[in-house]
Amino acid sequence: MNVNDYLIWRGDIPFSKNYPFNEVDGLILARASYLPFDKISFKEGDTFEIVSDKMKKLTDDDYKIIDDKDLIYNLGKSLRFKDLKLSDFVLNKSKEAERQFGAITIHLGKEIYVSYIGTDNSLVGWKEDFNLSFMKNVPAQIEGVKYLNDVLNKYKGKIRIGGHSKGGNVAIYSALYVDKKYKNRISNVYNFDGPGFYDSVISGGDKSILDKIVTYIPQDSVIGRLLKHSWKITIVNSNNKGLYQHDIYSWEILKDRIVLNDGVTESSEFTNEAINEWLLNTTPQNRKIFVDGVFELLYSSDSESFRELSRTWTKEIPNMMNAYKDISKDDRKIISKMIGEFVKASSNVLKKTSKKKLEEIKENLFEKKE
Repeated sequence: MNVNDYLIWRGDIPFSKNYPFNEVDGLILARASYLPFDKISFKEGDTFEIVSDKMKKLTDDDYKIIDDKDLIYNLGKSLRFKDLKLSDFVLNKSKEAERQFGAITIHLGKEIYVSYIGTDNSLVGWKEDFNLSFMKNVPAQIEGVKYLNDVLNKYKGKIRIGGHSKGGNVAIYSALYVDKKYKNRISNVYNFDGPGFYDSVISGGDKSILDKIVTYIPQDSVIGRLLKHSWKITIVNSNNKGLYQHDIYSWEILKDRIVLNDGVTESSEFTNEAINEWLLNTTPQNRKIFVDGVFELLYSSDSESFRELSRTWTKEIPNMMNAYKDISKDDRKIISKMIGEFVKASSNVLKKTSKKKLEEIKENLFEKKE
């Protein structure tokens, strides 16, 4: 049973004292920001039922994730969600500013829920994610704080904040750095498999918010274990493997709870340890050169998204090769060195790993469950 099953089997129960807002509701609304509101004539105050009806005419390519097509259909039919009003939709993307940001506000009667979009399929979105490896903050986080301040100034009542992937990271950052006069209005912050932060980012924010944050990660989590989390981490059960567990539709639901797992797997531990060692032994400046270099090659194609690139990558190889030649000799050396450092970090972790564990890691990381 996943979130769509929850909407079918439990969605006929309206919010009430007996059936209050729960973590599955938080997961669903965190996902709502991914919906293609920019592809329809969205109006302030539209409900999920209205939005669902407007999105019936969209094609598969209009959705960032194809499974979201079922989500909005089920939200539109659900007694629990269909009449919830939506407002303050924002979506902006800038290659020059290396920013991919989106958010929407969902009205829950006396409460509101701010949902931040995670990384979409665009090269710009992924570039901003990789920038987290060397930047204290990225543009989406700054936009997130501004958006949260504006929403709290505009509406009254308590607020829940959530997001999946980078959206969860932006949700936490926004809560840490929102104007102090709004702190007491924040009731919960949900981070669904989003990366953490450097110590300096956490220490610079308002620590009174830390006990309101919960990070949910699946047992094979990679993205959700990046950098540091100084708050509660809940490990959930996914019915898929490796990186495919980042997909929330693989997370198991039982009634109104997310099914928990006893702990992370060896593959998650391996990847986390290798990445942390790589971060420890490389400088922010060199990581910047590496990330900029890799994306300079990707940008040399005519594609704006990984979806497009996957269809035309064989034709784009000459352009990428020419772009690589245009990168300075010194930067090419650093890029090669950075790749070598990651191989070295992985090798160091491998030396401490038994053969049996290696087989488990290989299976979990690279085989998608059918």
